[in-house]
Amino acid sequence: MIARLSALLRLTLEGVGVQEVPLAKEIDFLTSYLEIEKVRFGDRLTVEMQIASEVLGARTPYLILQPLVENAIRHGVAPRAQPGRIEIRAASENGSLVLEVRDNGPGLAAASETSTRPGMGLSNTRSRLEKLYGEHQRFEMKNGINGGLVVSLSIPLLSADGDGDA
Repeated sequence: MIARLSALLRLTLEGVGVQEVPLAKEIDFLTSYLEIEKVRFGDRLTVEMQIASEVLGARTPYLILQPLVENAIRHGVAPRAQPGRIEIRAASENGSLVLEVRDNGPGLAAASETSTRPGMGLSNTRSRLEKLYGEHQRFEMKNGINGGLVVSLSIPLLSADGDGDA
């Protein structure tokens, strides 16, 4: 666990001051974070990643997925005794990079589904996306068709090397 924490800290320090990284680097960081959470939750946490290979080189806001996954663990997995599942998806859709985090937790309560007051991590994520991409981004939270919460974001699909599409 200490080695995993050390690796996570090292990755965090490498990115100080960086706004965007290739999606592959973001996934590496997220994998390190999830290794720690898997130690914490054991068999109660299952994670599935569906990352399209053609978007691994896409520019992605640094540490954009971690707060979304942390939120899914905190609200979708931790409070329940049953096993929790988190699905992380990245794909290209109509010239955009679409990132999605889905959990099998209770989802949004009907009363809070229309609330515009998400927690600090989600508020910061929304704000970062607005500052980086203006109206060329989308961020939404909704209940999944089969339960749970789905958080998705869409940003312009740009190559990390600056040569247009990833």
